[in-house]
Amino acid sequence: MTFDQIYKTLEARFKEFPTPVVDFIEVQTKDPFKILIATILSARTKDTTTTKVVEGLFKLVNKPEDLDKLTISQLEKLLYPVGFYKHKAEYLKALPKILKEEFNNQVPEEIDELIKLPGVGRKTANLVRAIAFKKPAVCVDVHVHRIFNRLGMVRTKNPLETEMTLRKELPVKYWIHFNSYFVAFGQNLCTPRKPKCSDCPIYDGCRRIGVKESR
Repeated sequence: MTFDQIYKTLEARFKEFPTPVVDFIEVQTKDPFKILIATILSARTKDTTTTKVVEGLFKLVNKPEDLDKLTISQLEKLLYPVGFYKHKAEYLKALPKILKEEFNNQVPEEIDELIKLPGVGRKTANLVRAIAFKKPAVCVDVHVHRIFNRLGMVRTKNPLETEMTLRKELPVKYWIHFNSYFVAFGQNLCTPRKPKCSDCPIYDGCRRIGVKESR
């Protein structure tokens, strides 16, 4: 299978999977600030957990200055049980000051500017750029890294290497949406352990590198 065939197959299958939390927030709010918050909180956390937490948080927080009204302790209670919730509470508490002083209370669009925000690394920055602003960005998380290596399309050691490789090799027309499709696929079928190869729509195009057991 060509990558175009794989992309179109996963695009069609995407509609059957639960929507990744960041895409869900984008559909619900169209708000870059809330998409940024959801993306920060989703790191190392299941989407079902993140969704519940952001729904509660957004009852109190709708703009950066709302975070100033909450103490670290209050934020920690609101963010629990997302992964590393104490660190993320500190990131959110620091966010309004940086947005105000450096970006006029607007979430920036460029990667080099986004990574200046607390709690924002390259993966988060790329995802916010793609989802919130619909601008080309190569967002590589653990799912994308695992699946591209499993397919045999790259041979990389970590997500950063995968991102840099895909920036060179993946046509720009795929950049905005491929992360959403691959994440949904990775969460539901192409799981880290015992992937559901018996239900895989792109099985014929996969070299199954590193797969020892499957379902």
